[in-house]
Amino acid sequence: MADSLYLSYWLRNYSALSMLRSFGKVLERFPFSPQNPSNSSLQIVPVSSAEPPLFEASLADPLDTEVVLNRCEEFLHADCSYVLEAWWGLWQFRKEWELRPARVTIFCFGPEFGDGTPTEHLRVDFGLEAHYLPRPDDPASAYYTRSNLKGMVRLVQQLDEALAVDRRTLWSESGENFAEKLQQSVQEL
Repeated sequence: MADSLYLSYWLRNYSALSMLRSFGKVLERFPFSPQNPSNSSLQIVPVSSAEPPLFEASLADPLDTEVVLNRCEEFLHADCSYVLEAWWGLWQFRKEWELRPARVTIFCFGPEFGDGTPTEHLRVDFGLEAHYLPRPDDPASAYYTRSNLKGMVRLVQQLDEALAVDRRTLWSESGENFAEKLQQSVQEL
């Protein structure tokens, strides 16, 4: 089963007044792909992820982060989440290795969003963790997945510098330790 890879941030002094500013810092630094197989999309969801969106919009390339933030500001509430599905370039294997647009989802959760259990403030869904793990049956995959990892690490460093980070974690949908999976994959080459 293919698992997704996530990056979660918890920020100091996070509030309804600061959340979109923090979301904007992520969007401004994110290396969005300029040309994609389909448009990006923005959803604004009230109260919890079980609720239908208050707002949905399709966003054409190239993605304009100012437009995204202006739309979010129209629905600025402490109990909303803001979900941007967009694209960034990753090395991917089809018949050969190619640099292609890959889906990425960036979440901003209002401090009162959800069922009352604490959740992270910002989340990036990097897509399938397989894009970041070398394949044992393909020695060349180490080069390409390393490039994907470097791009992710560079982004994390930029976000760490821009945000008031209390803590962050990189995690896999399966709950397994991604660093251990990466180390095991490298050993299998």
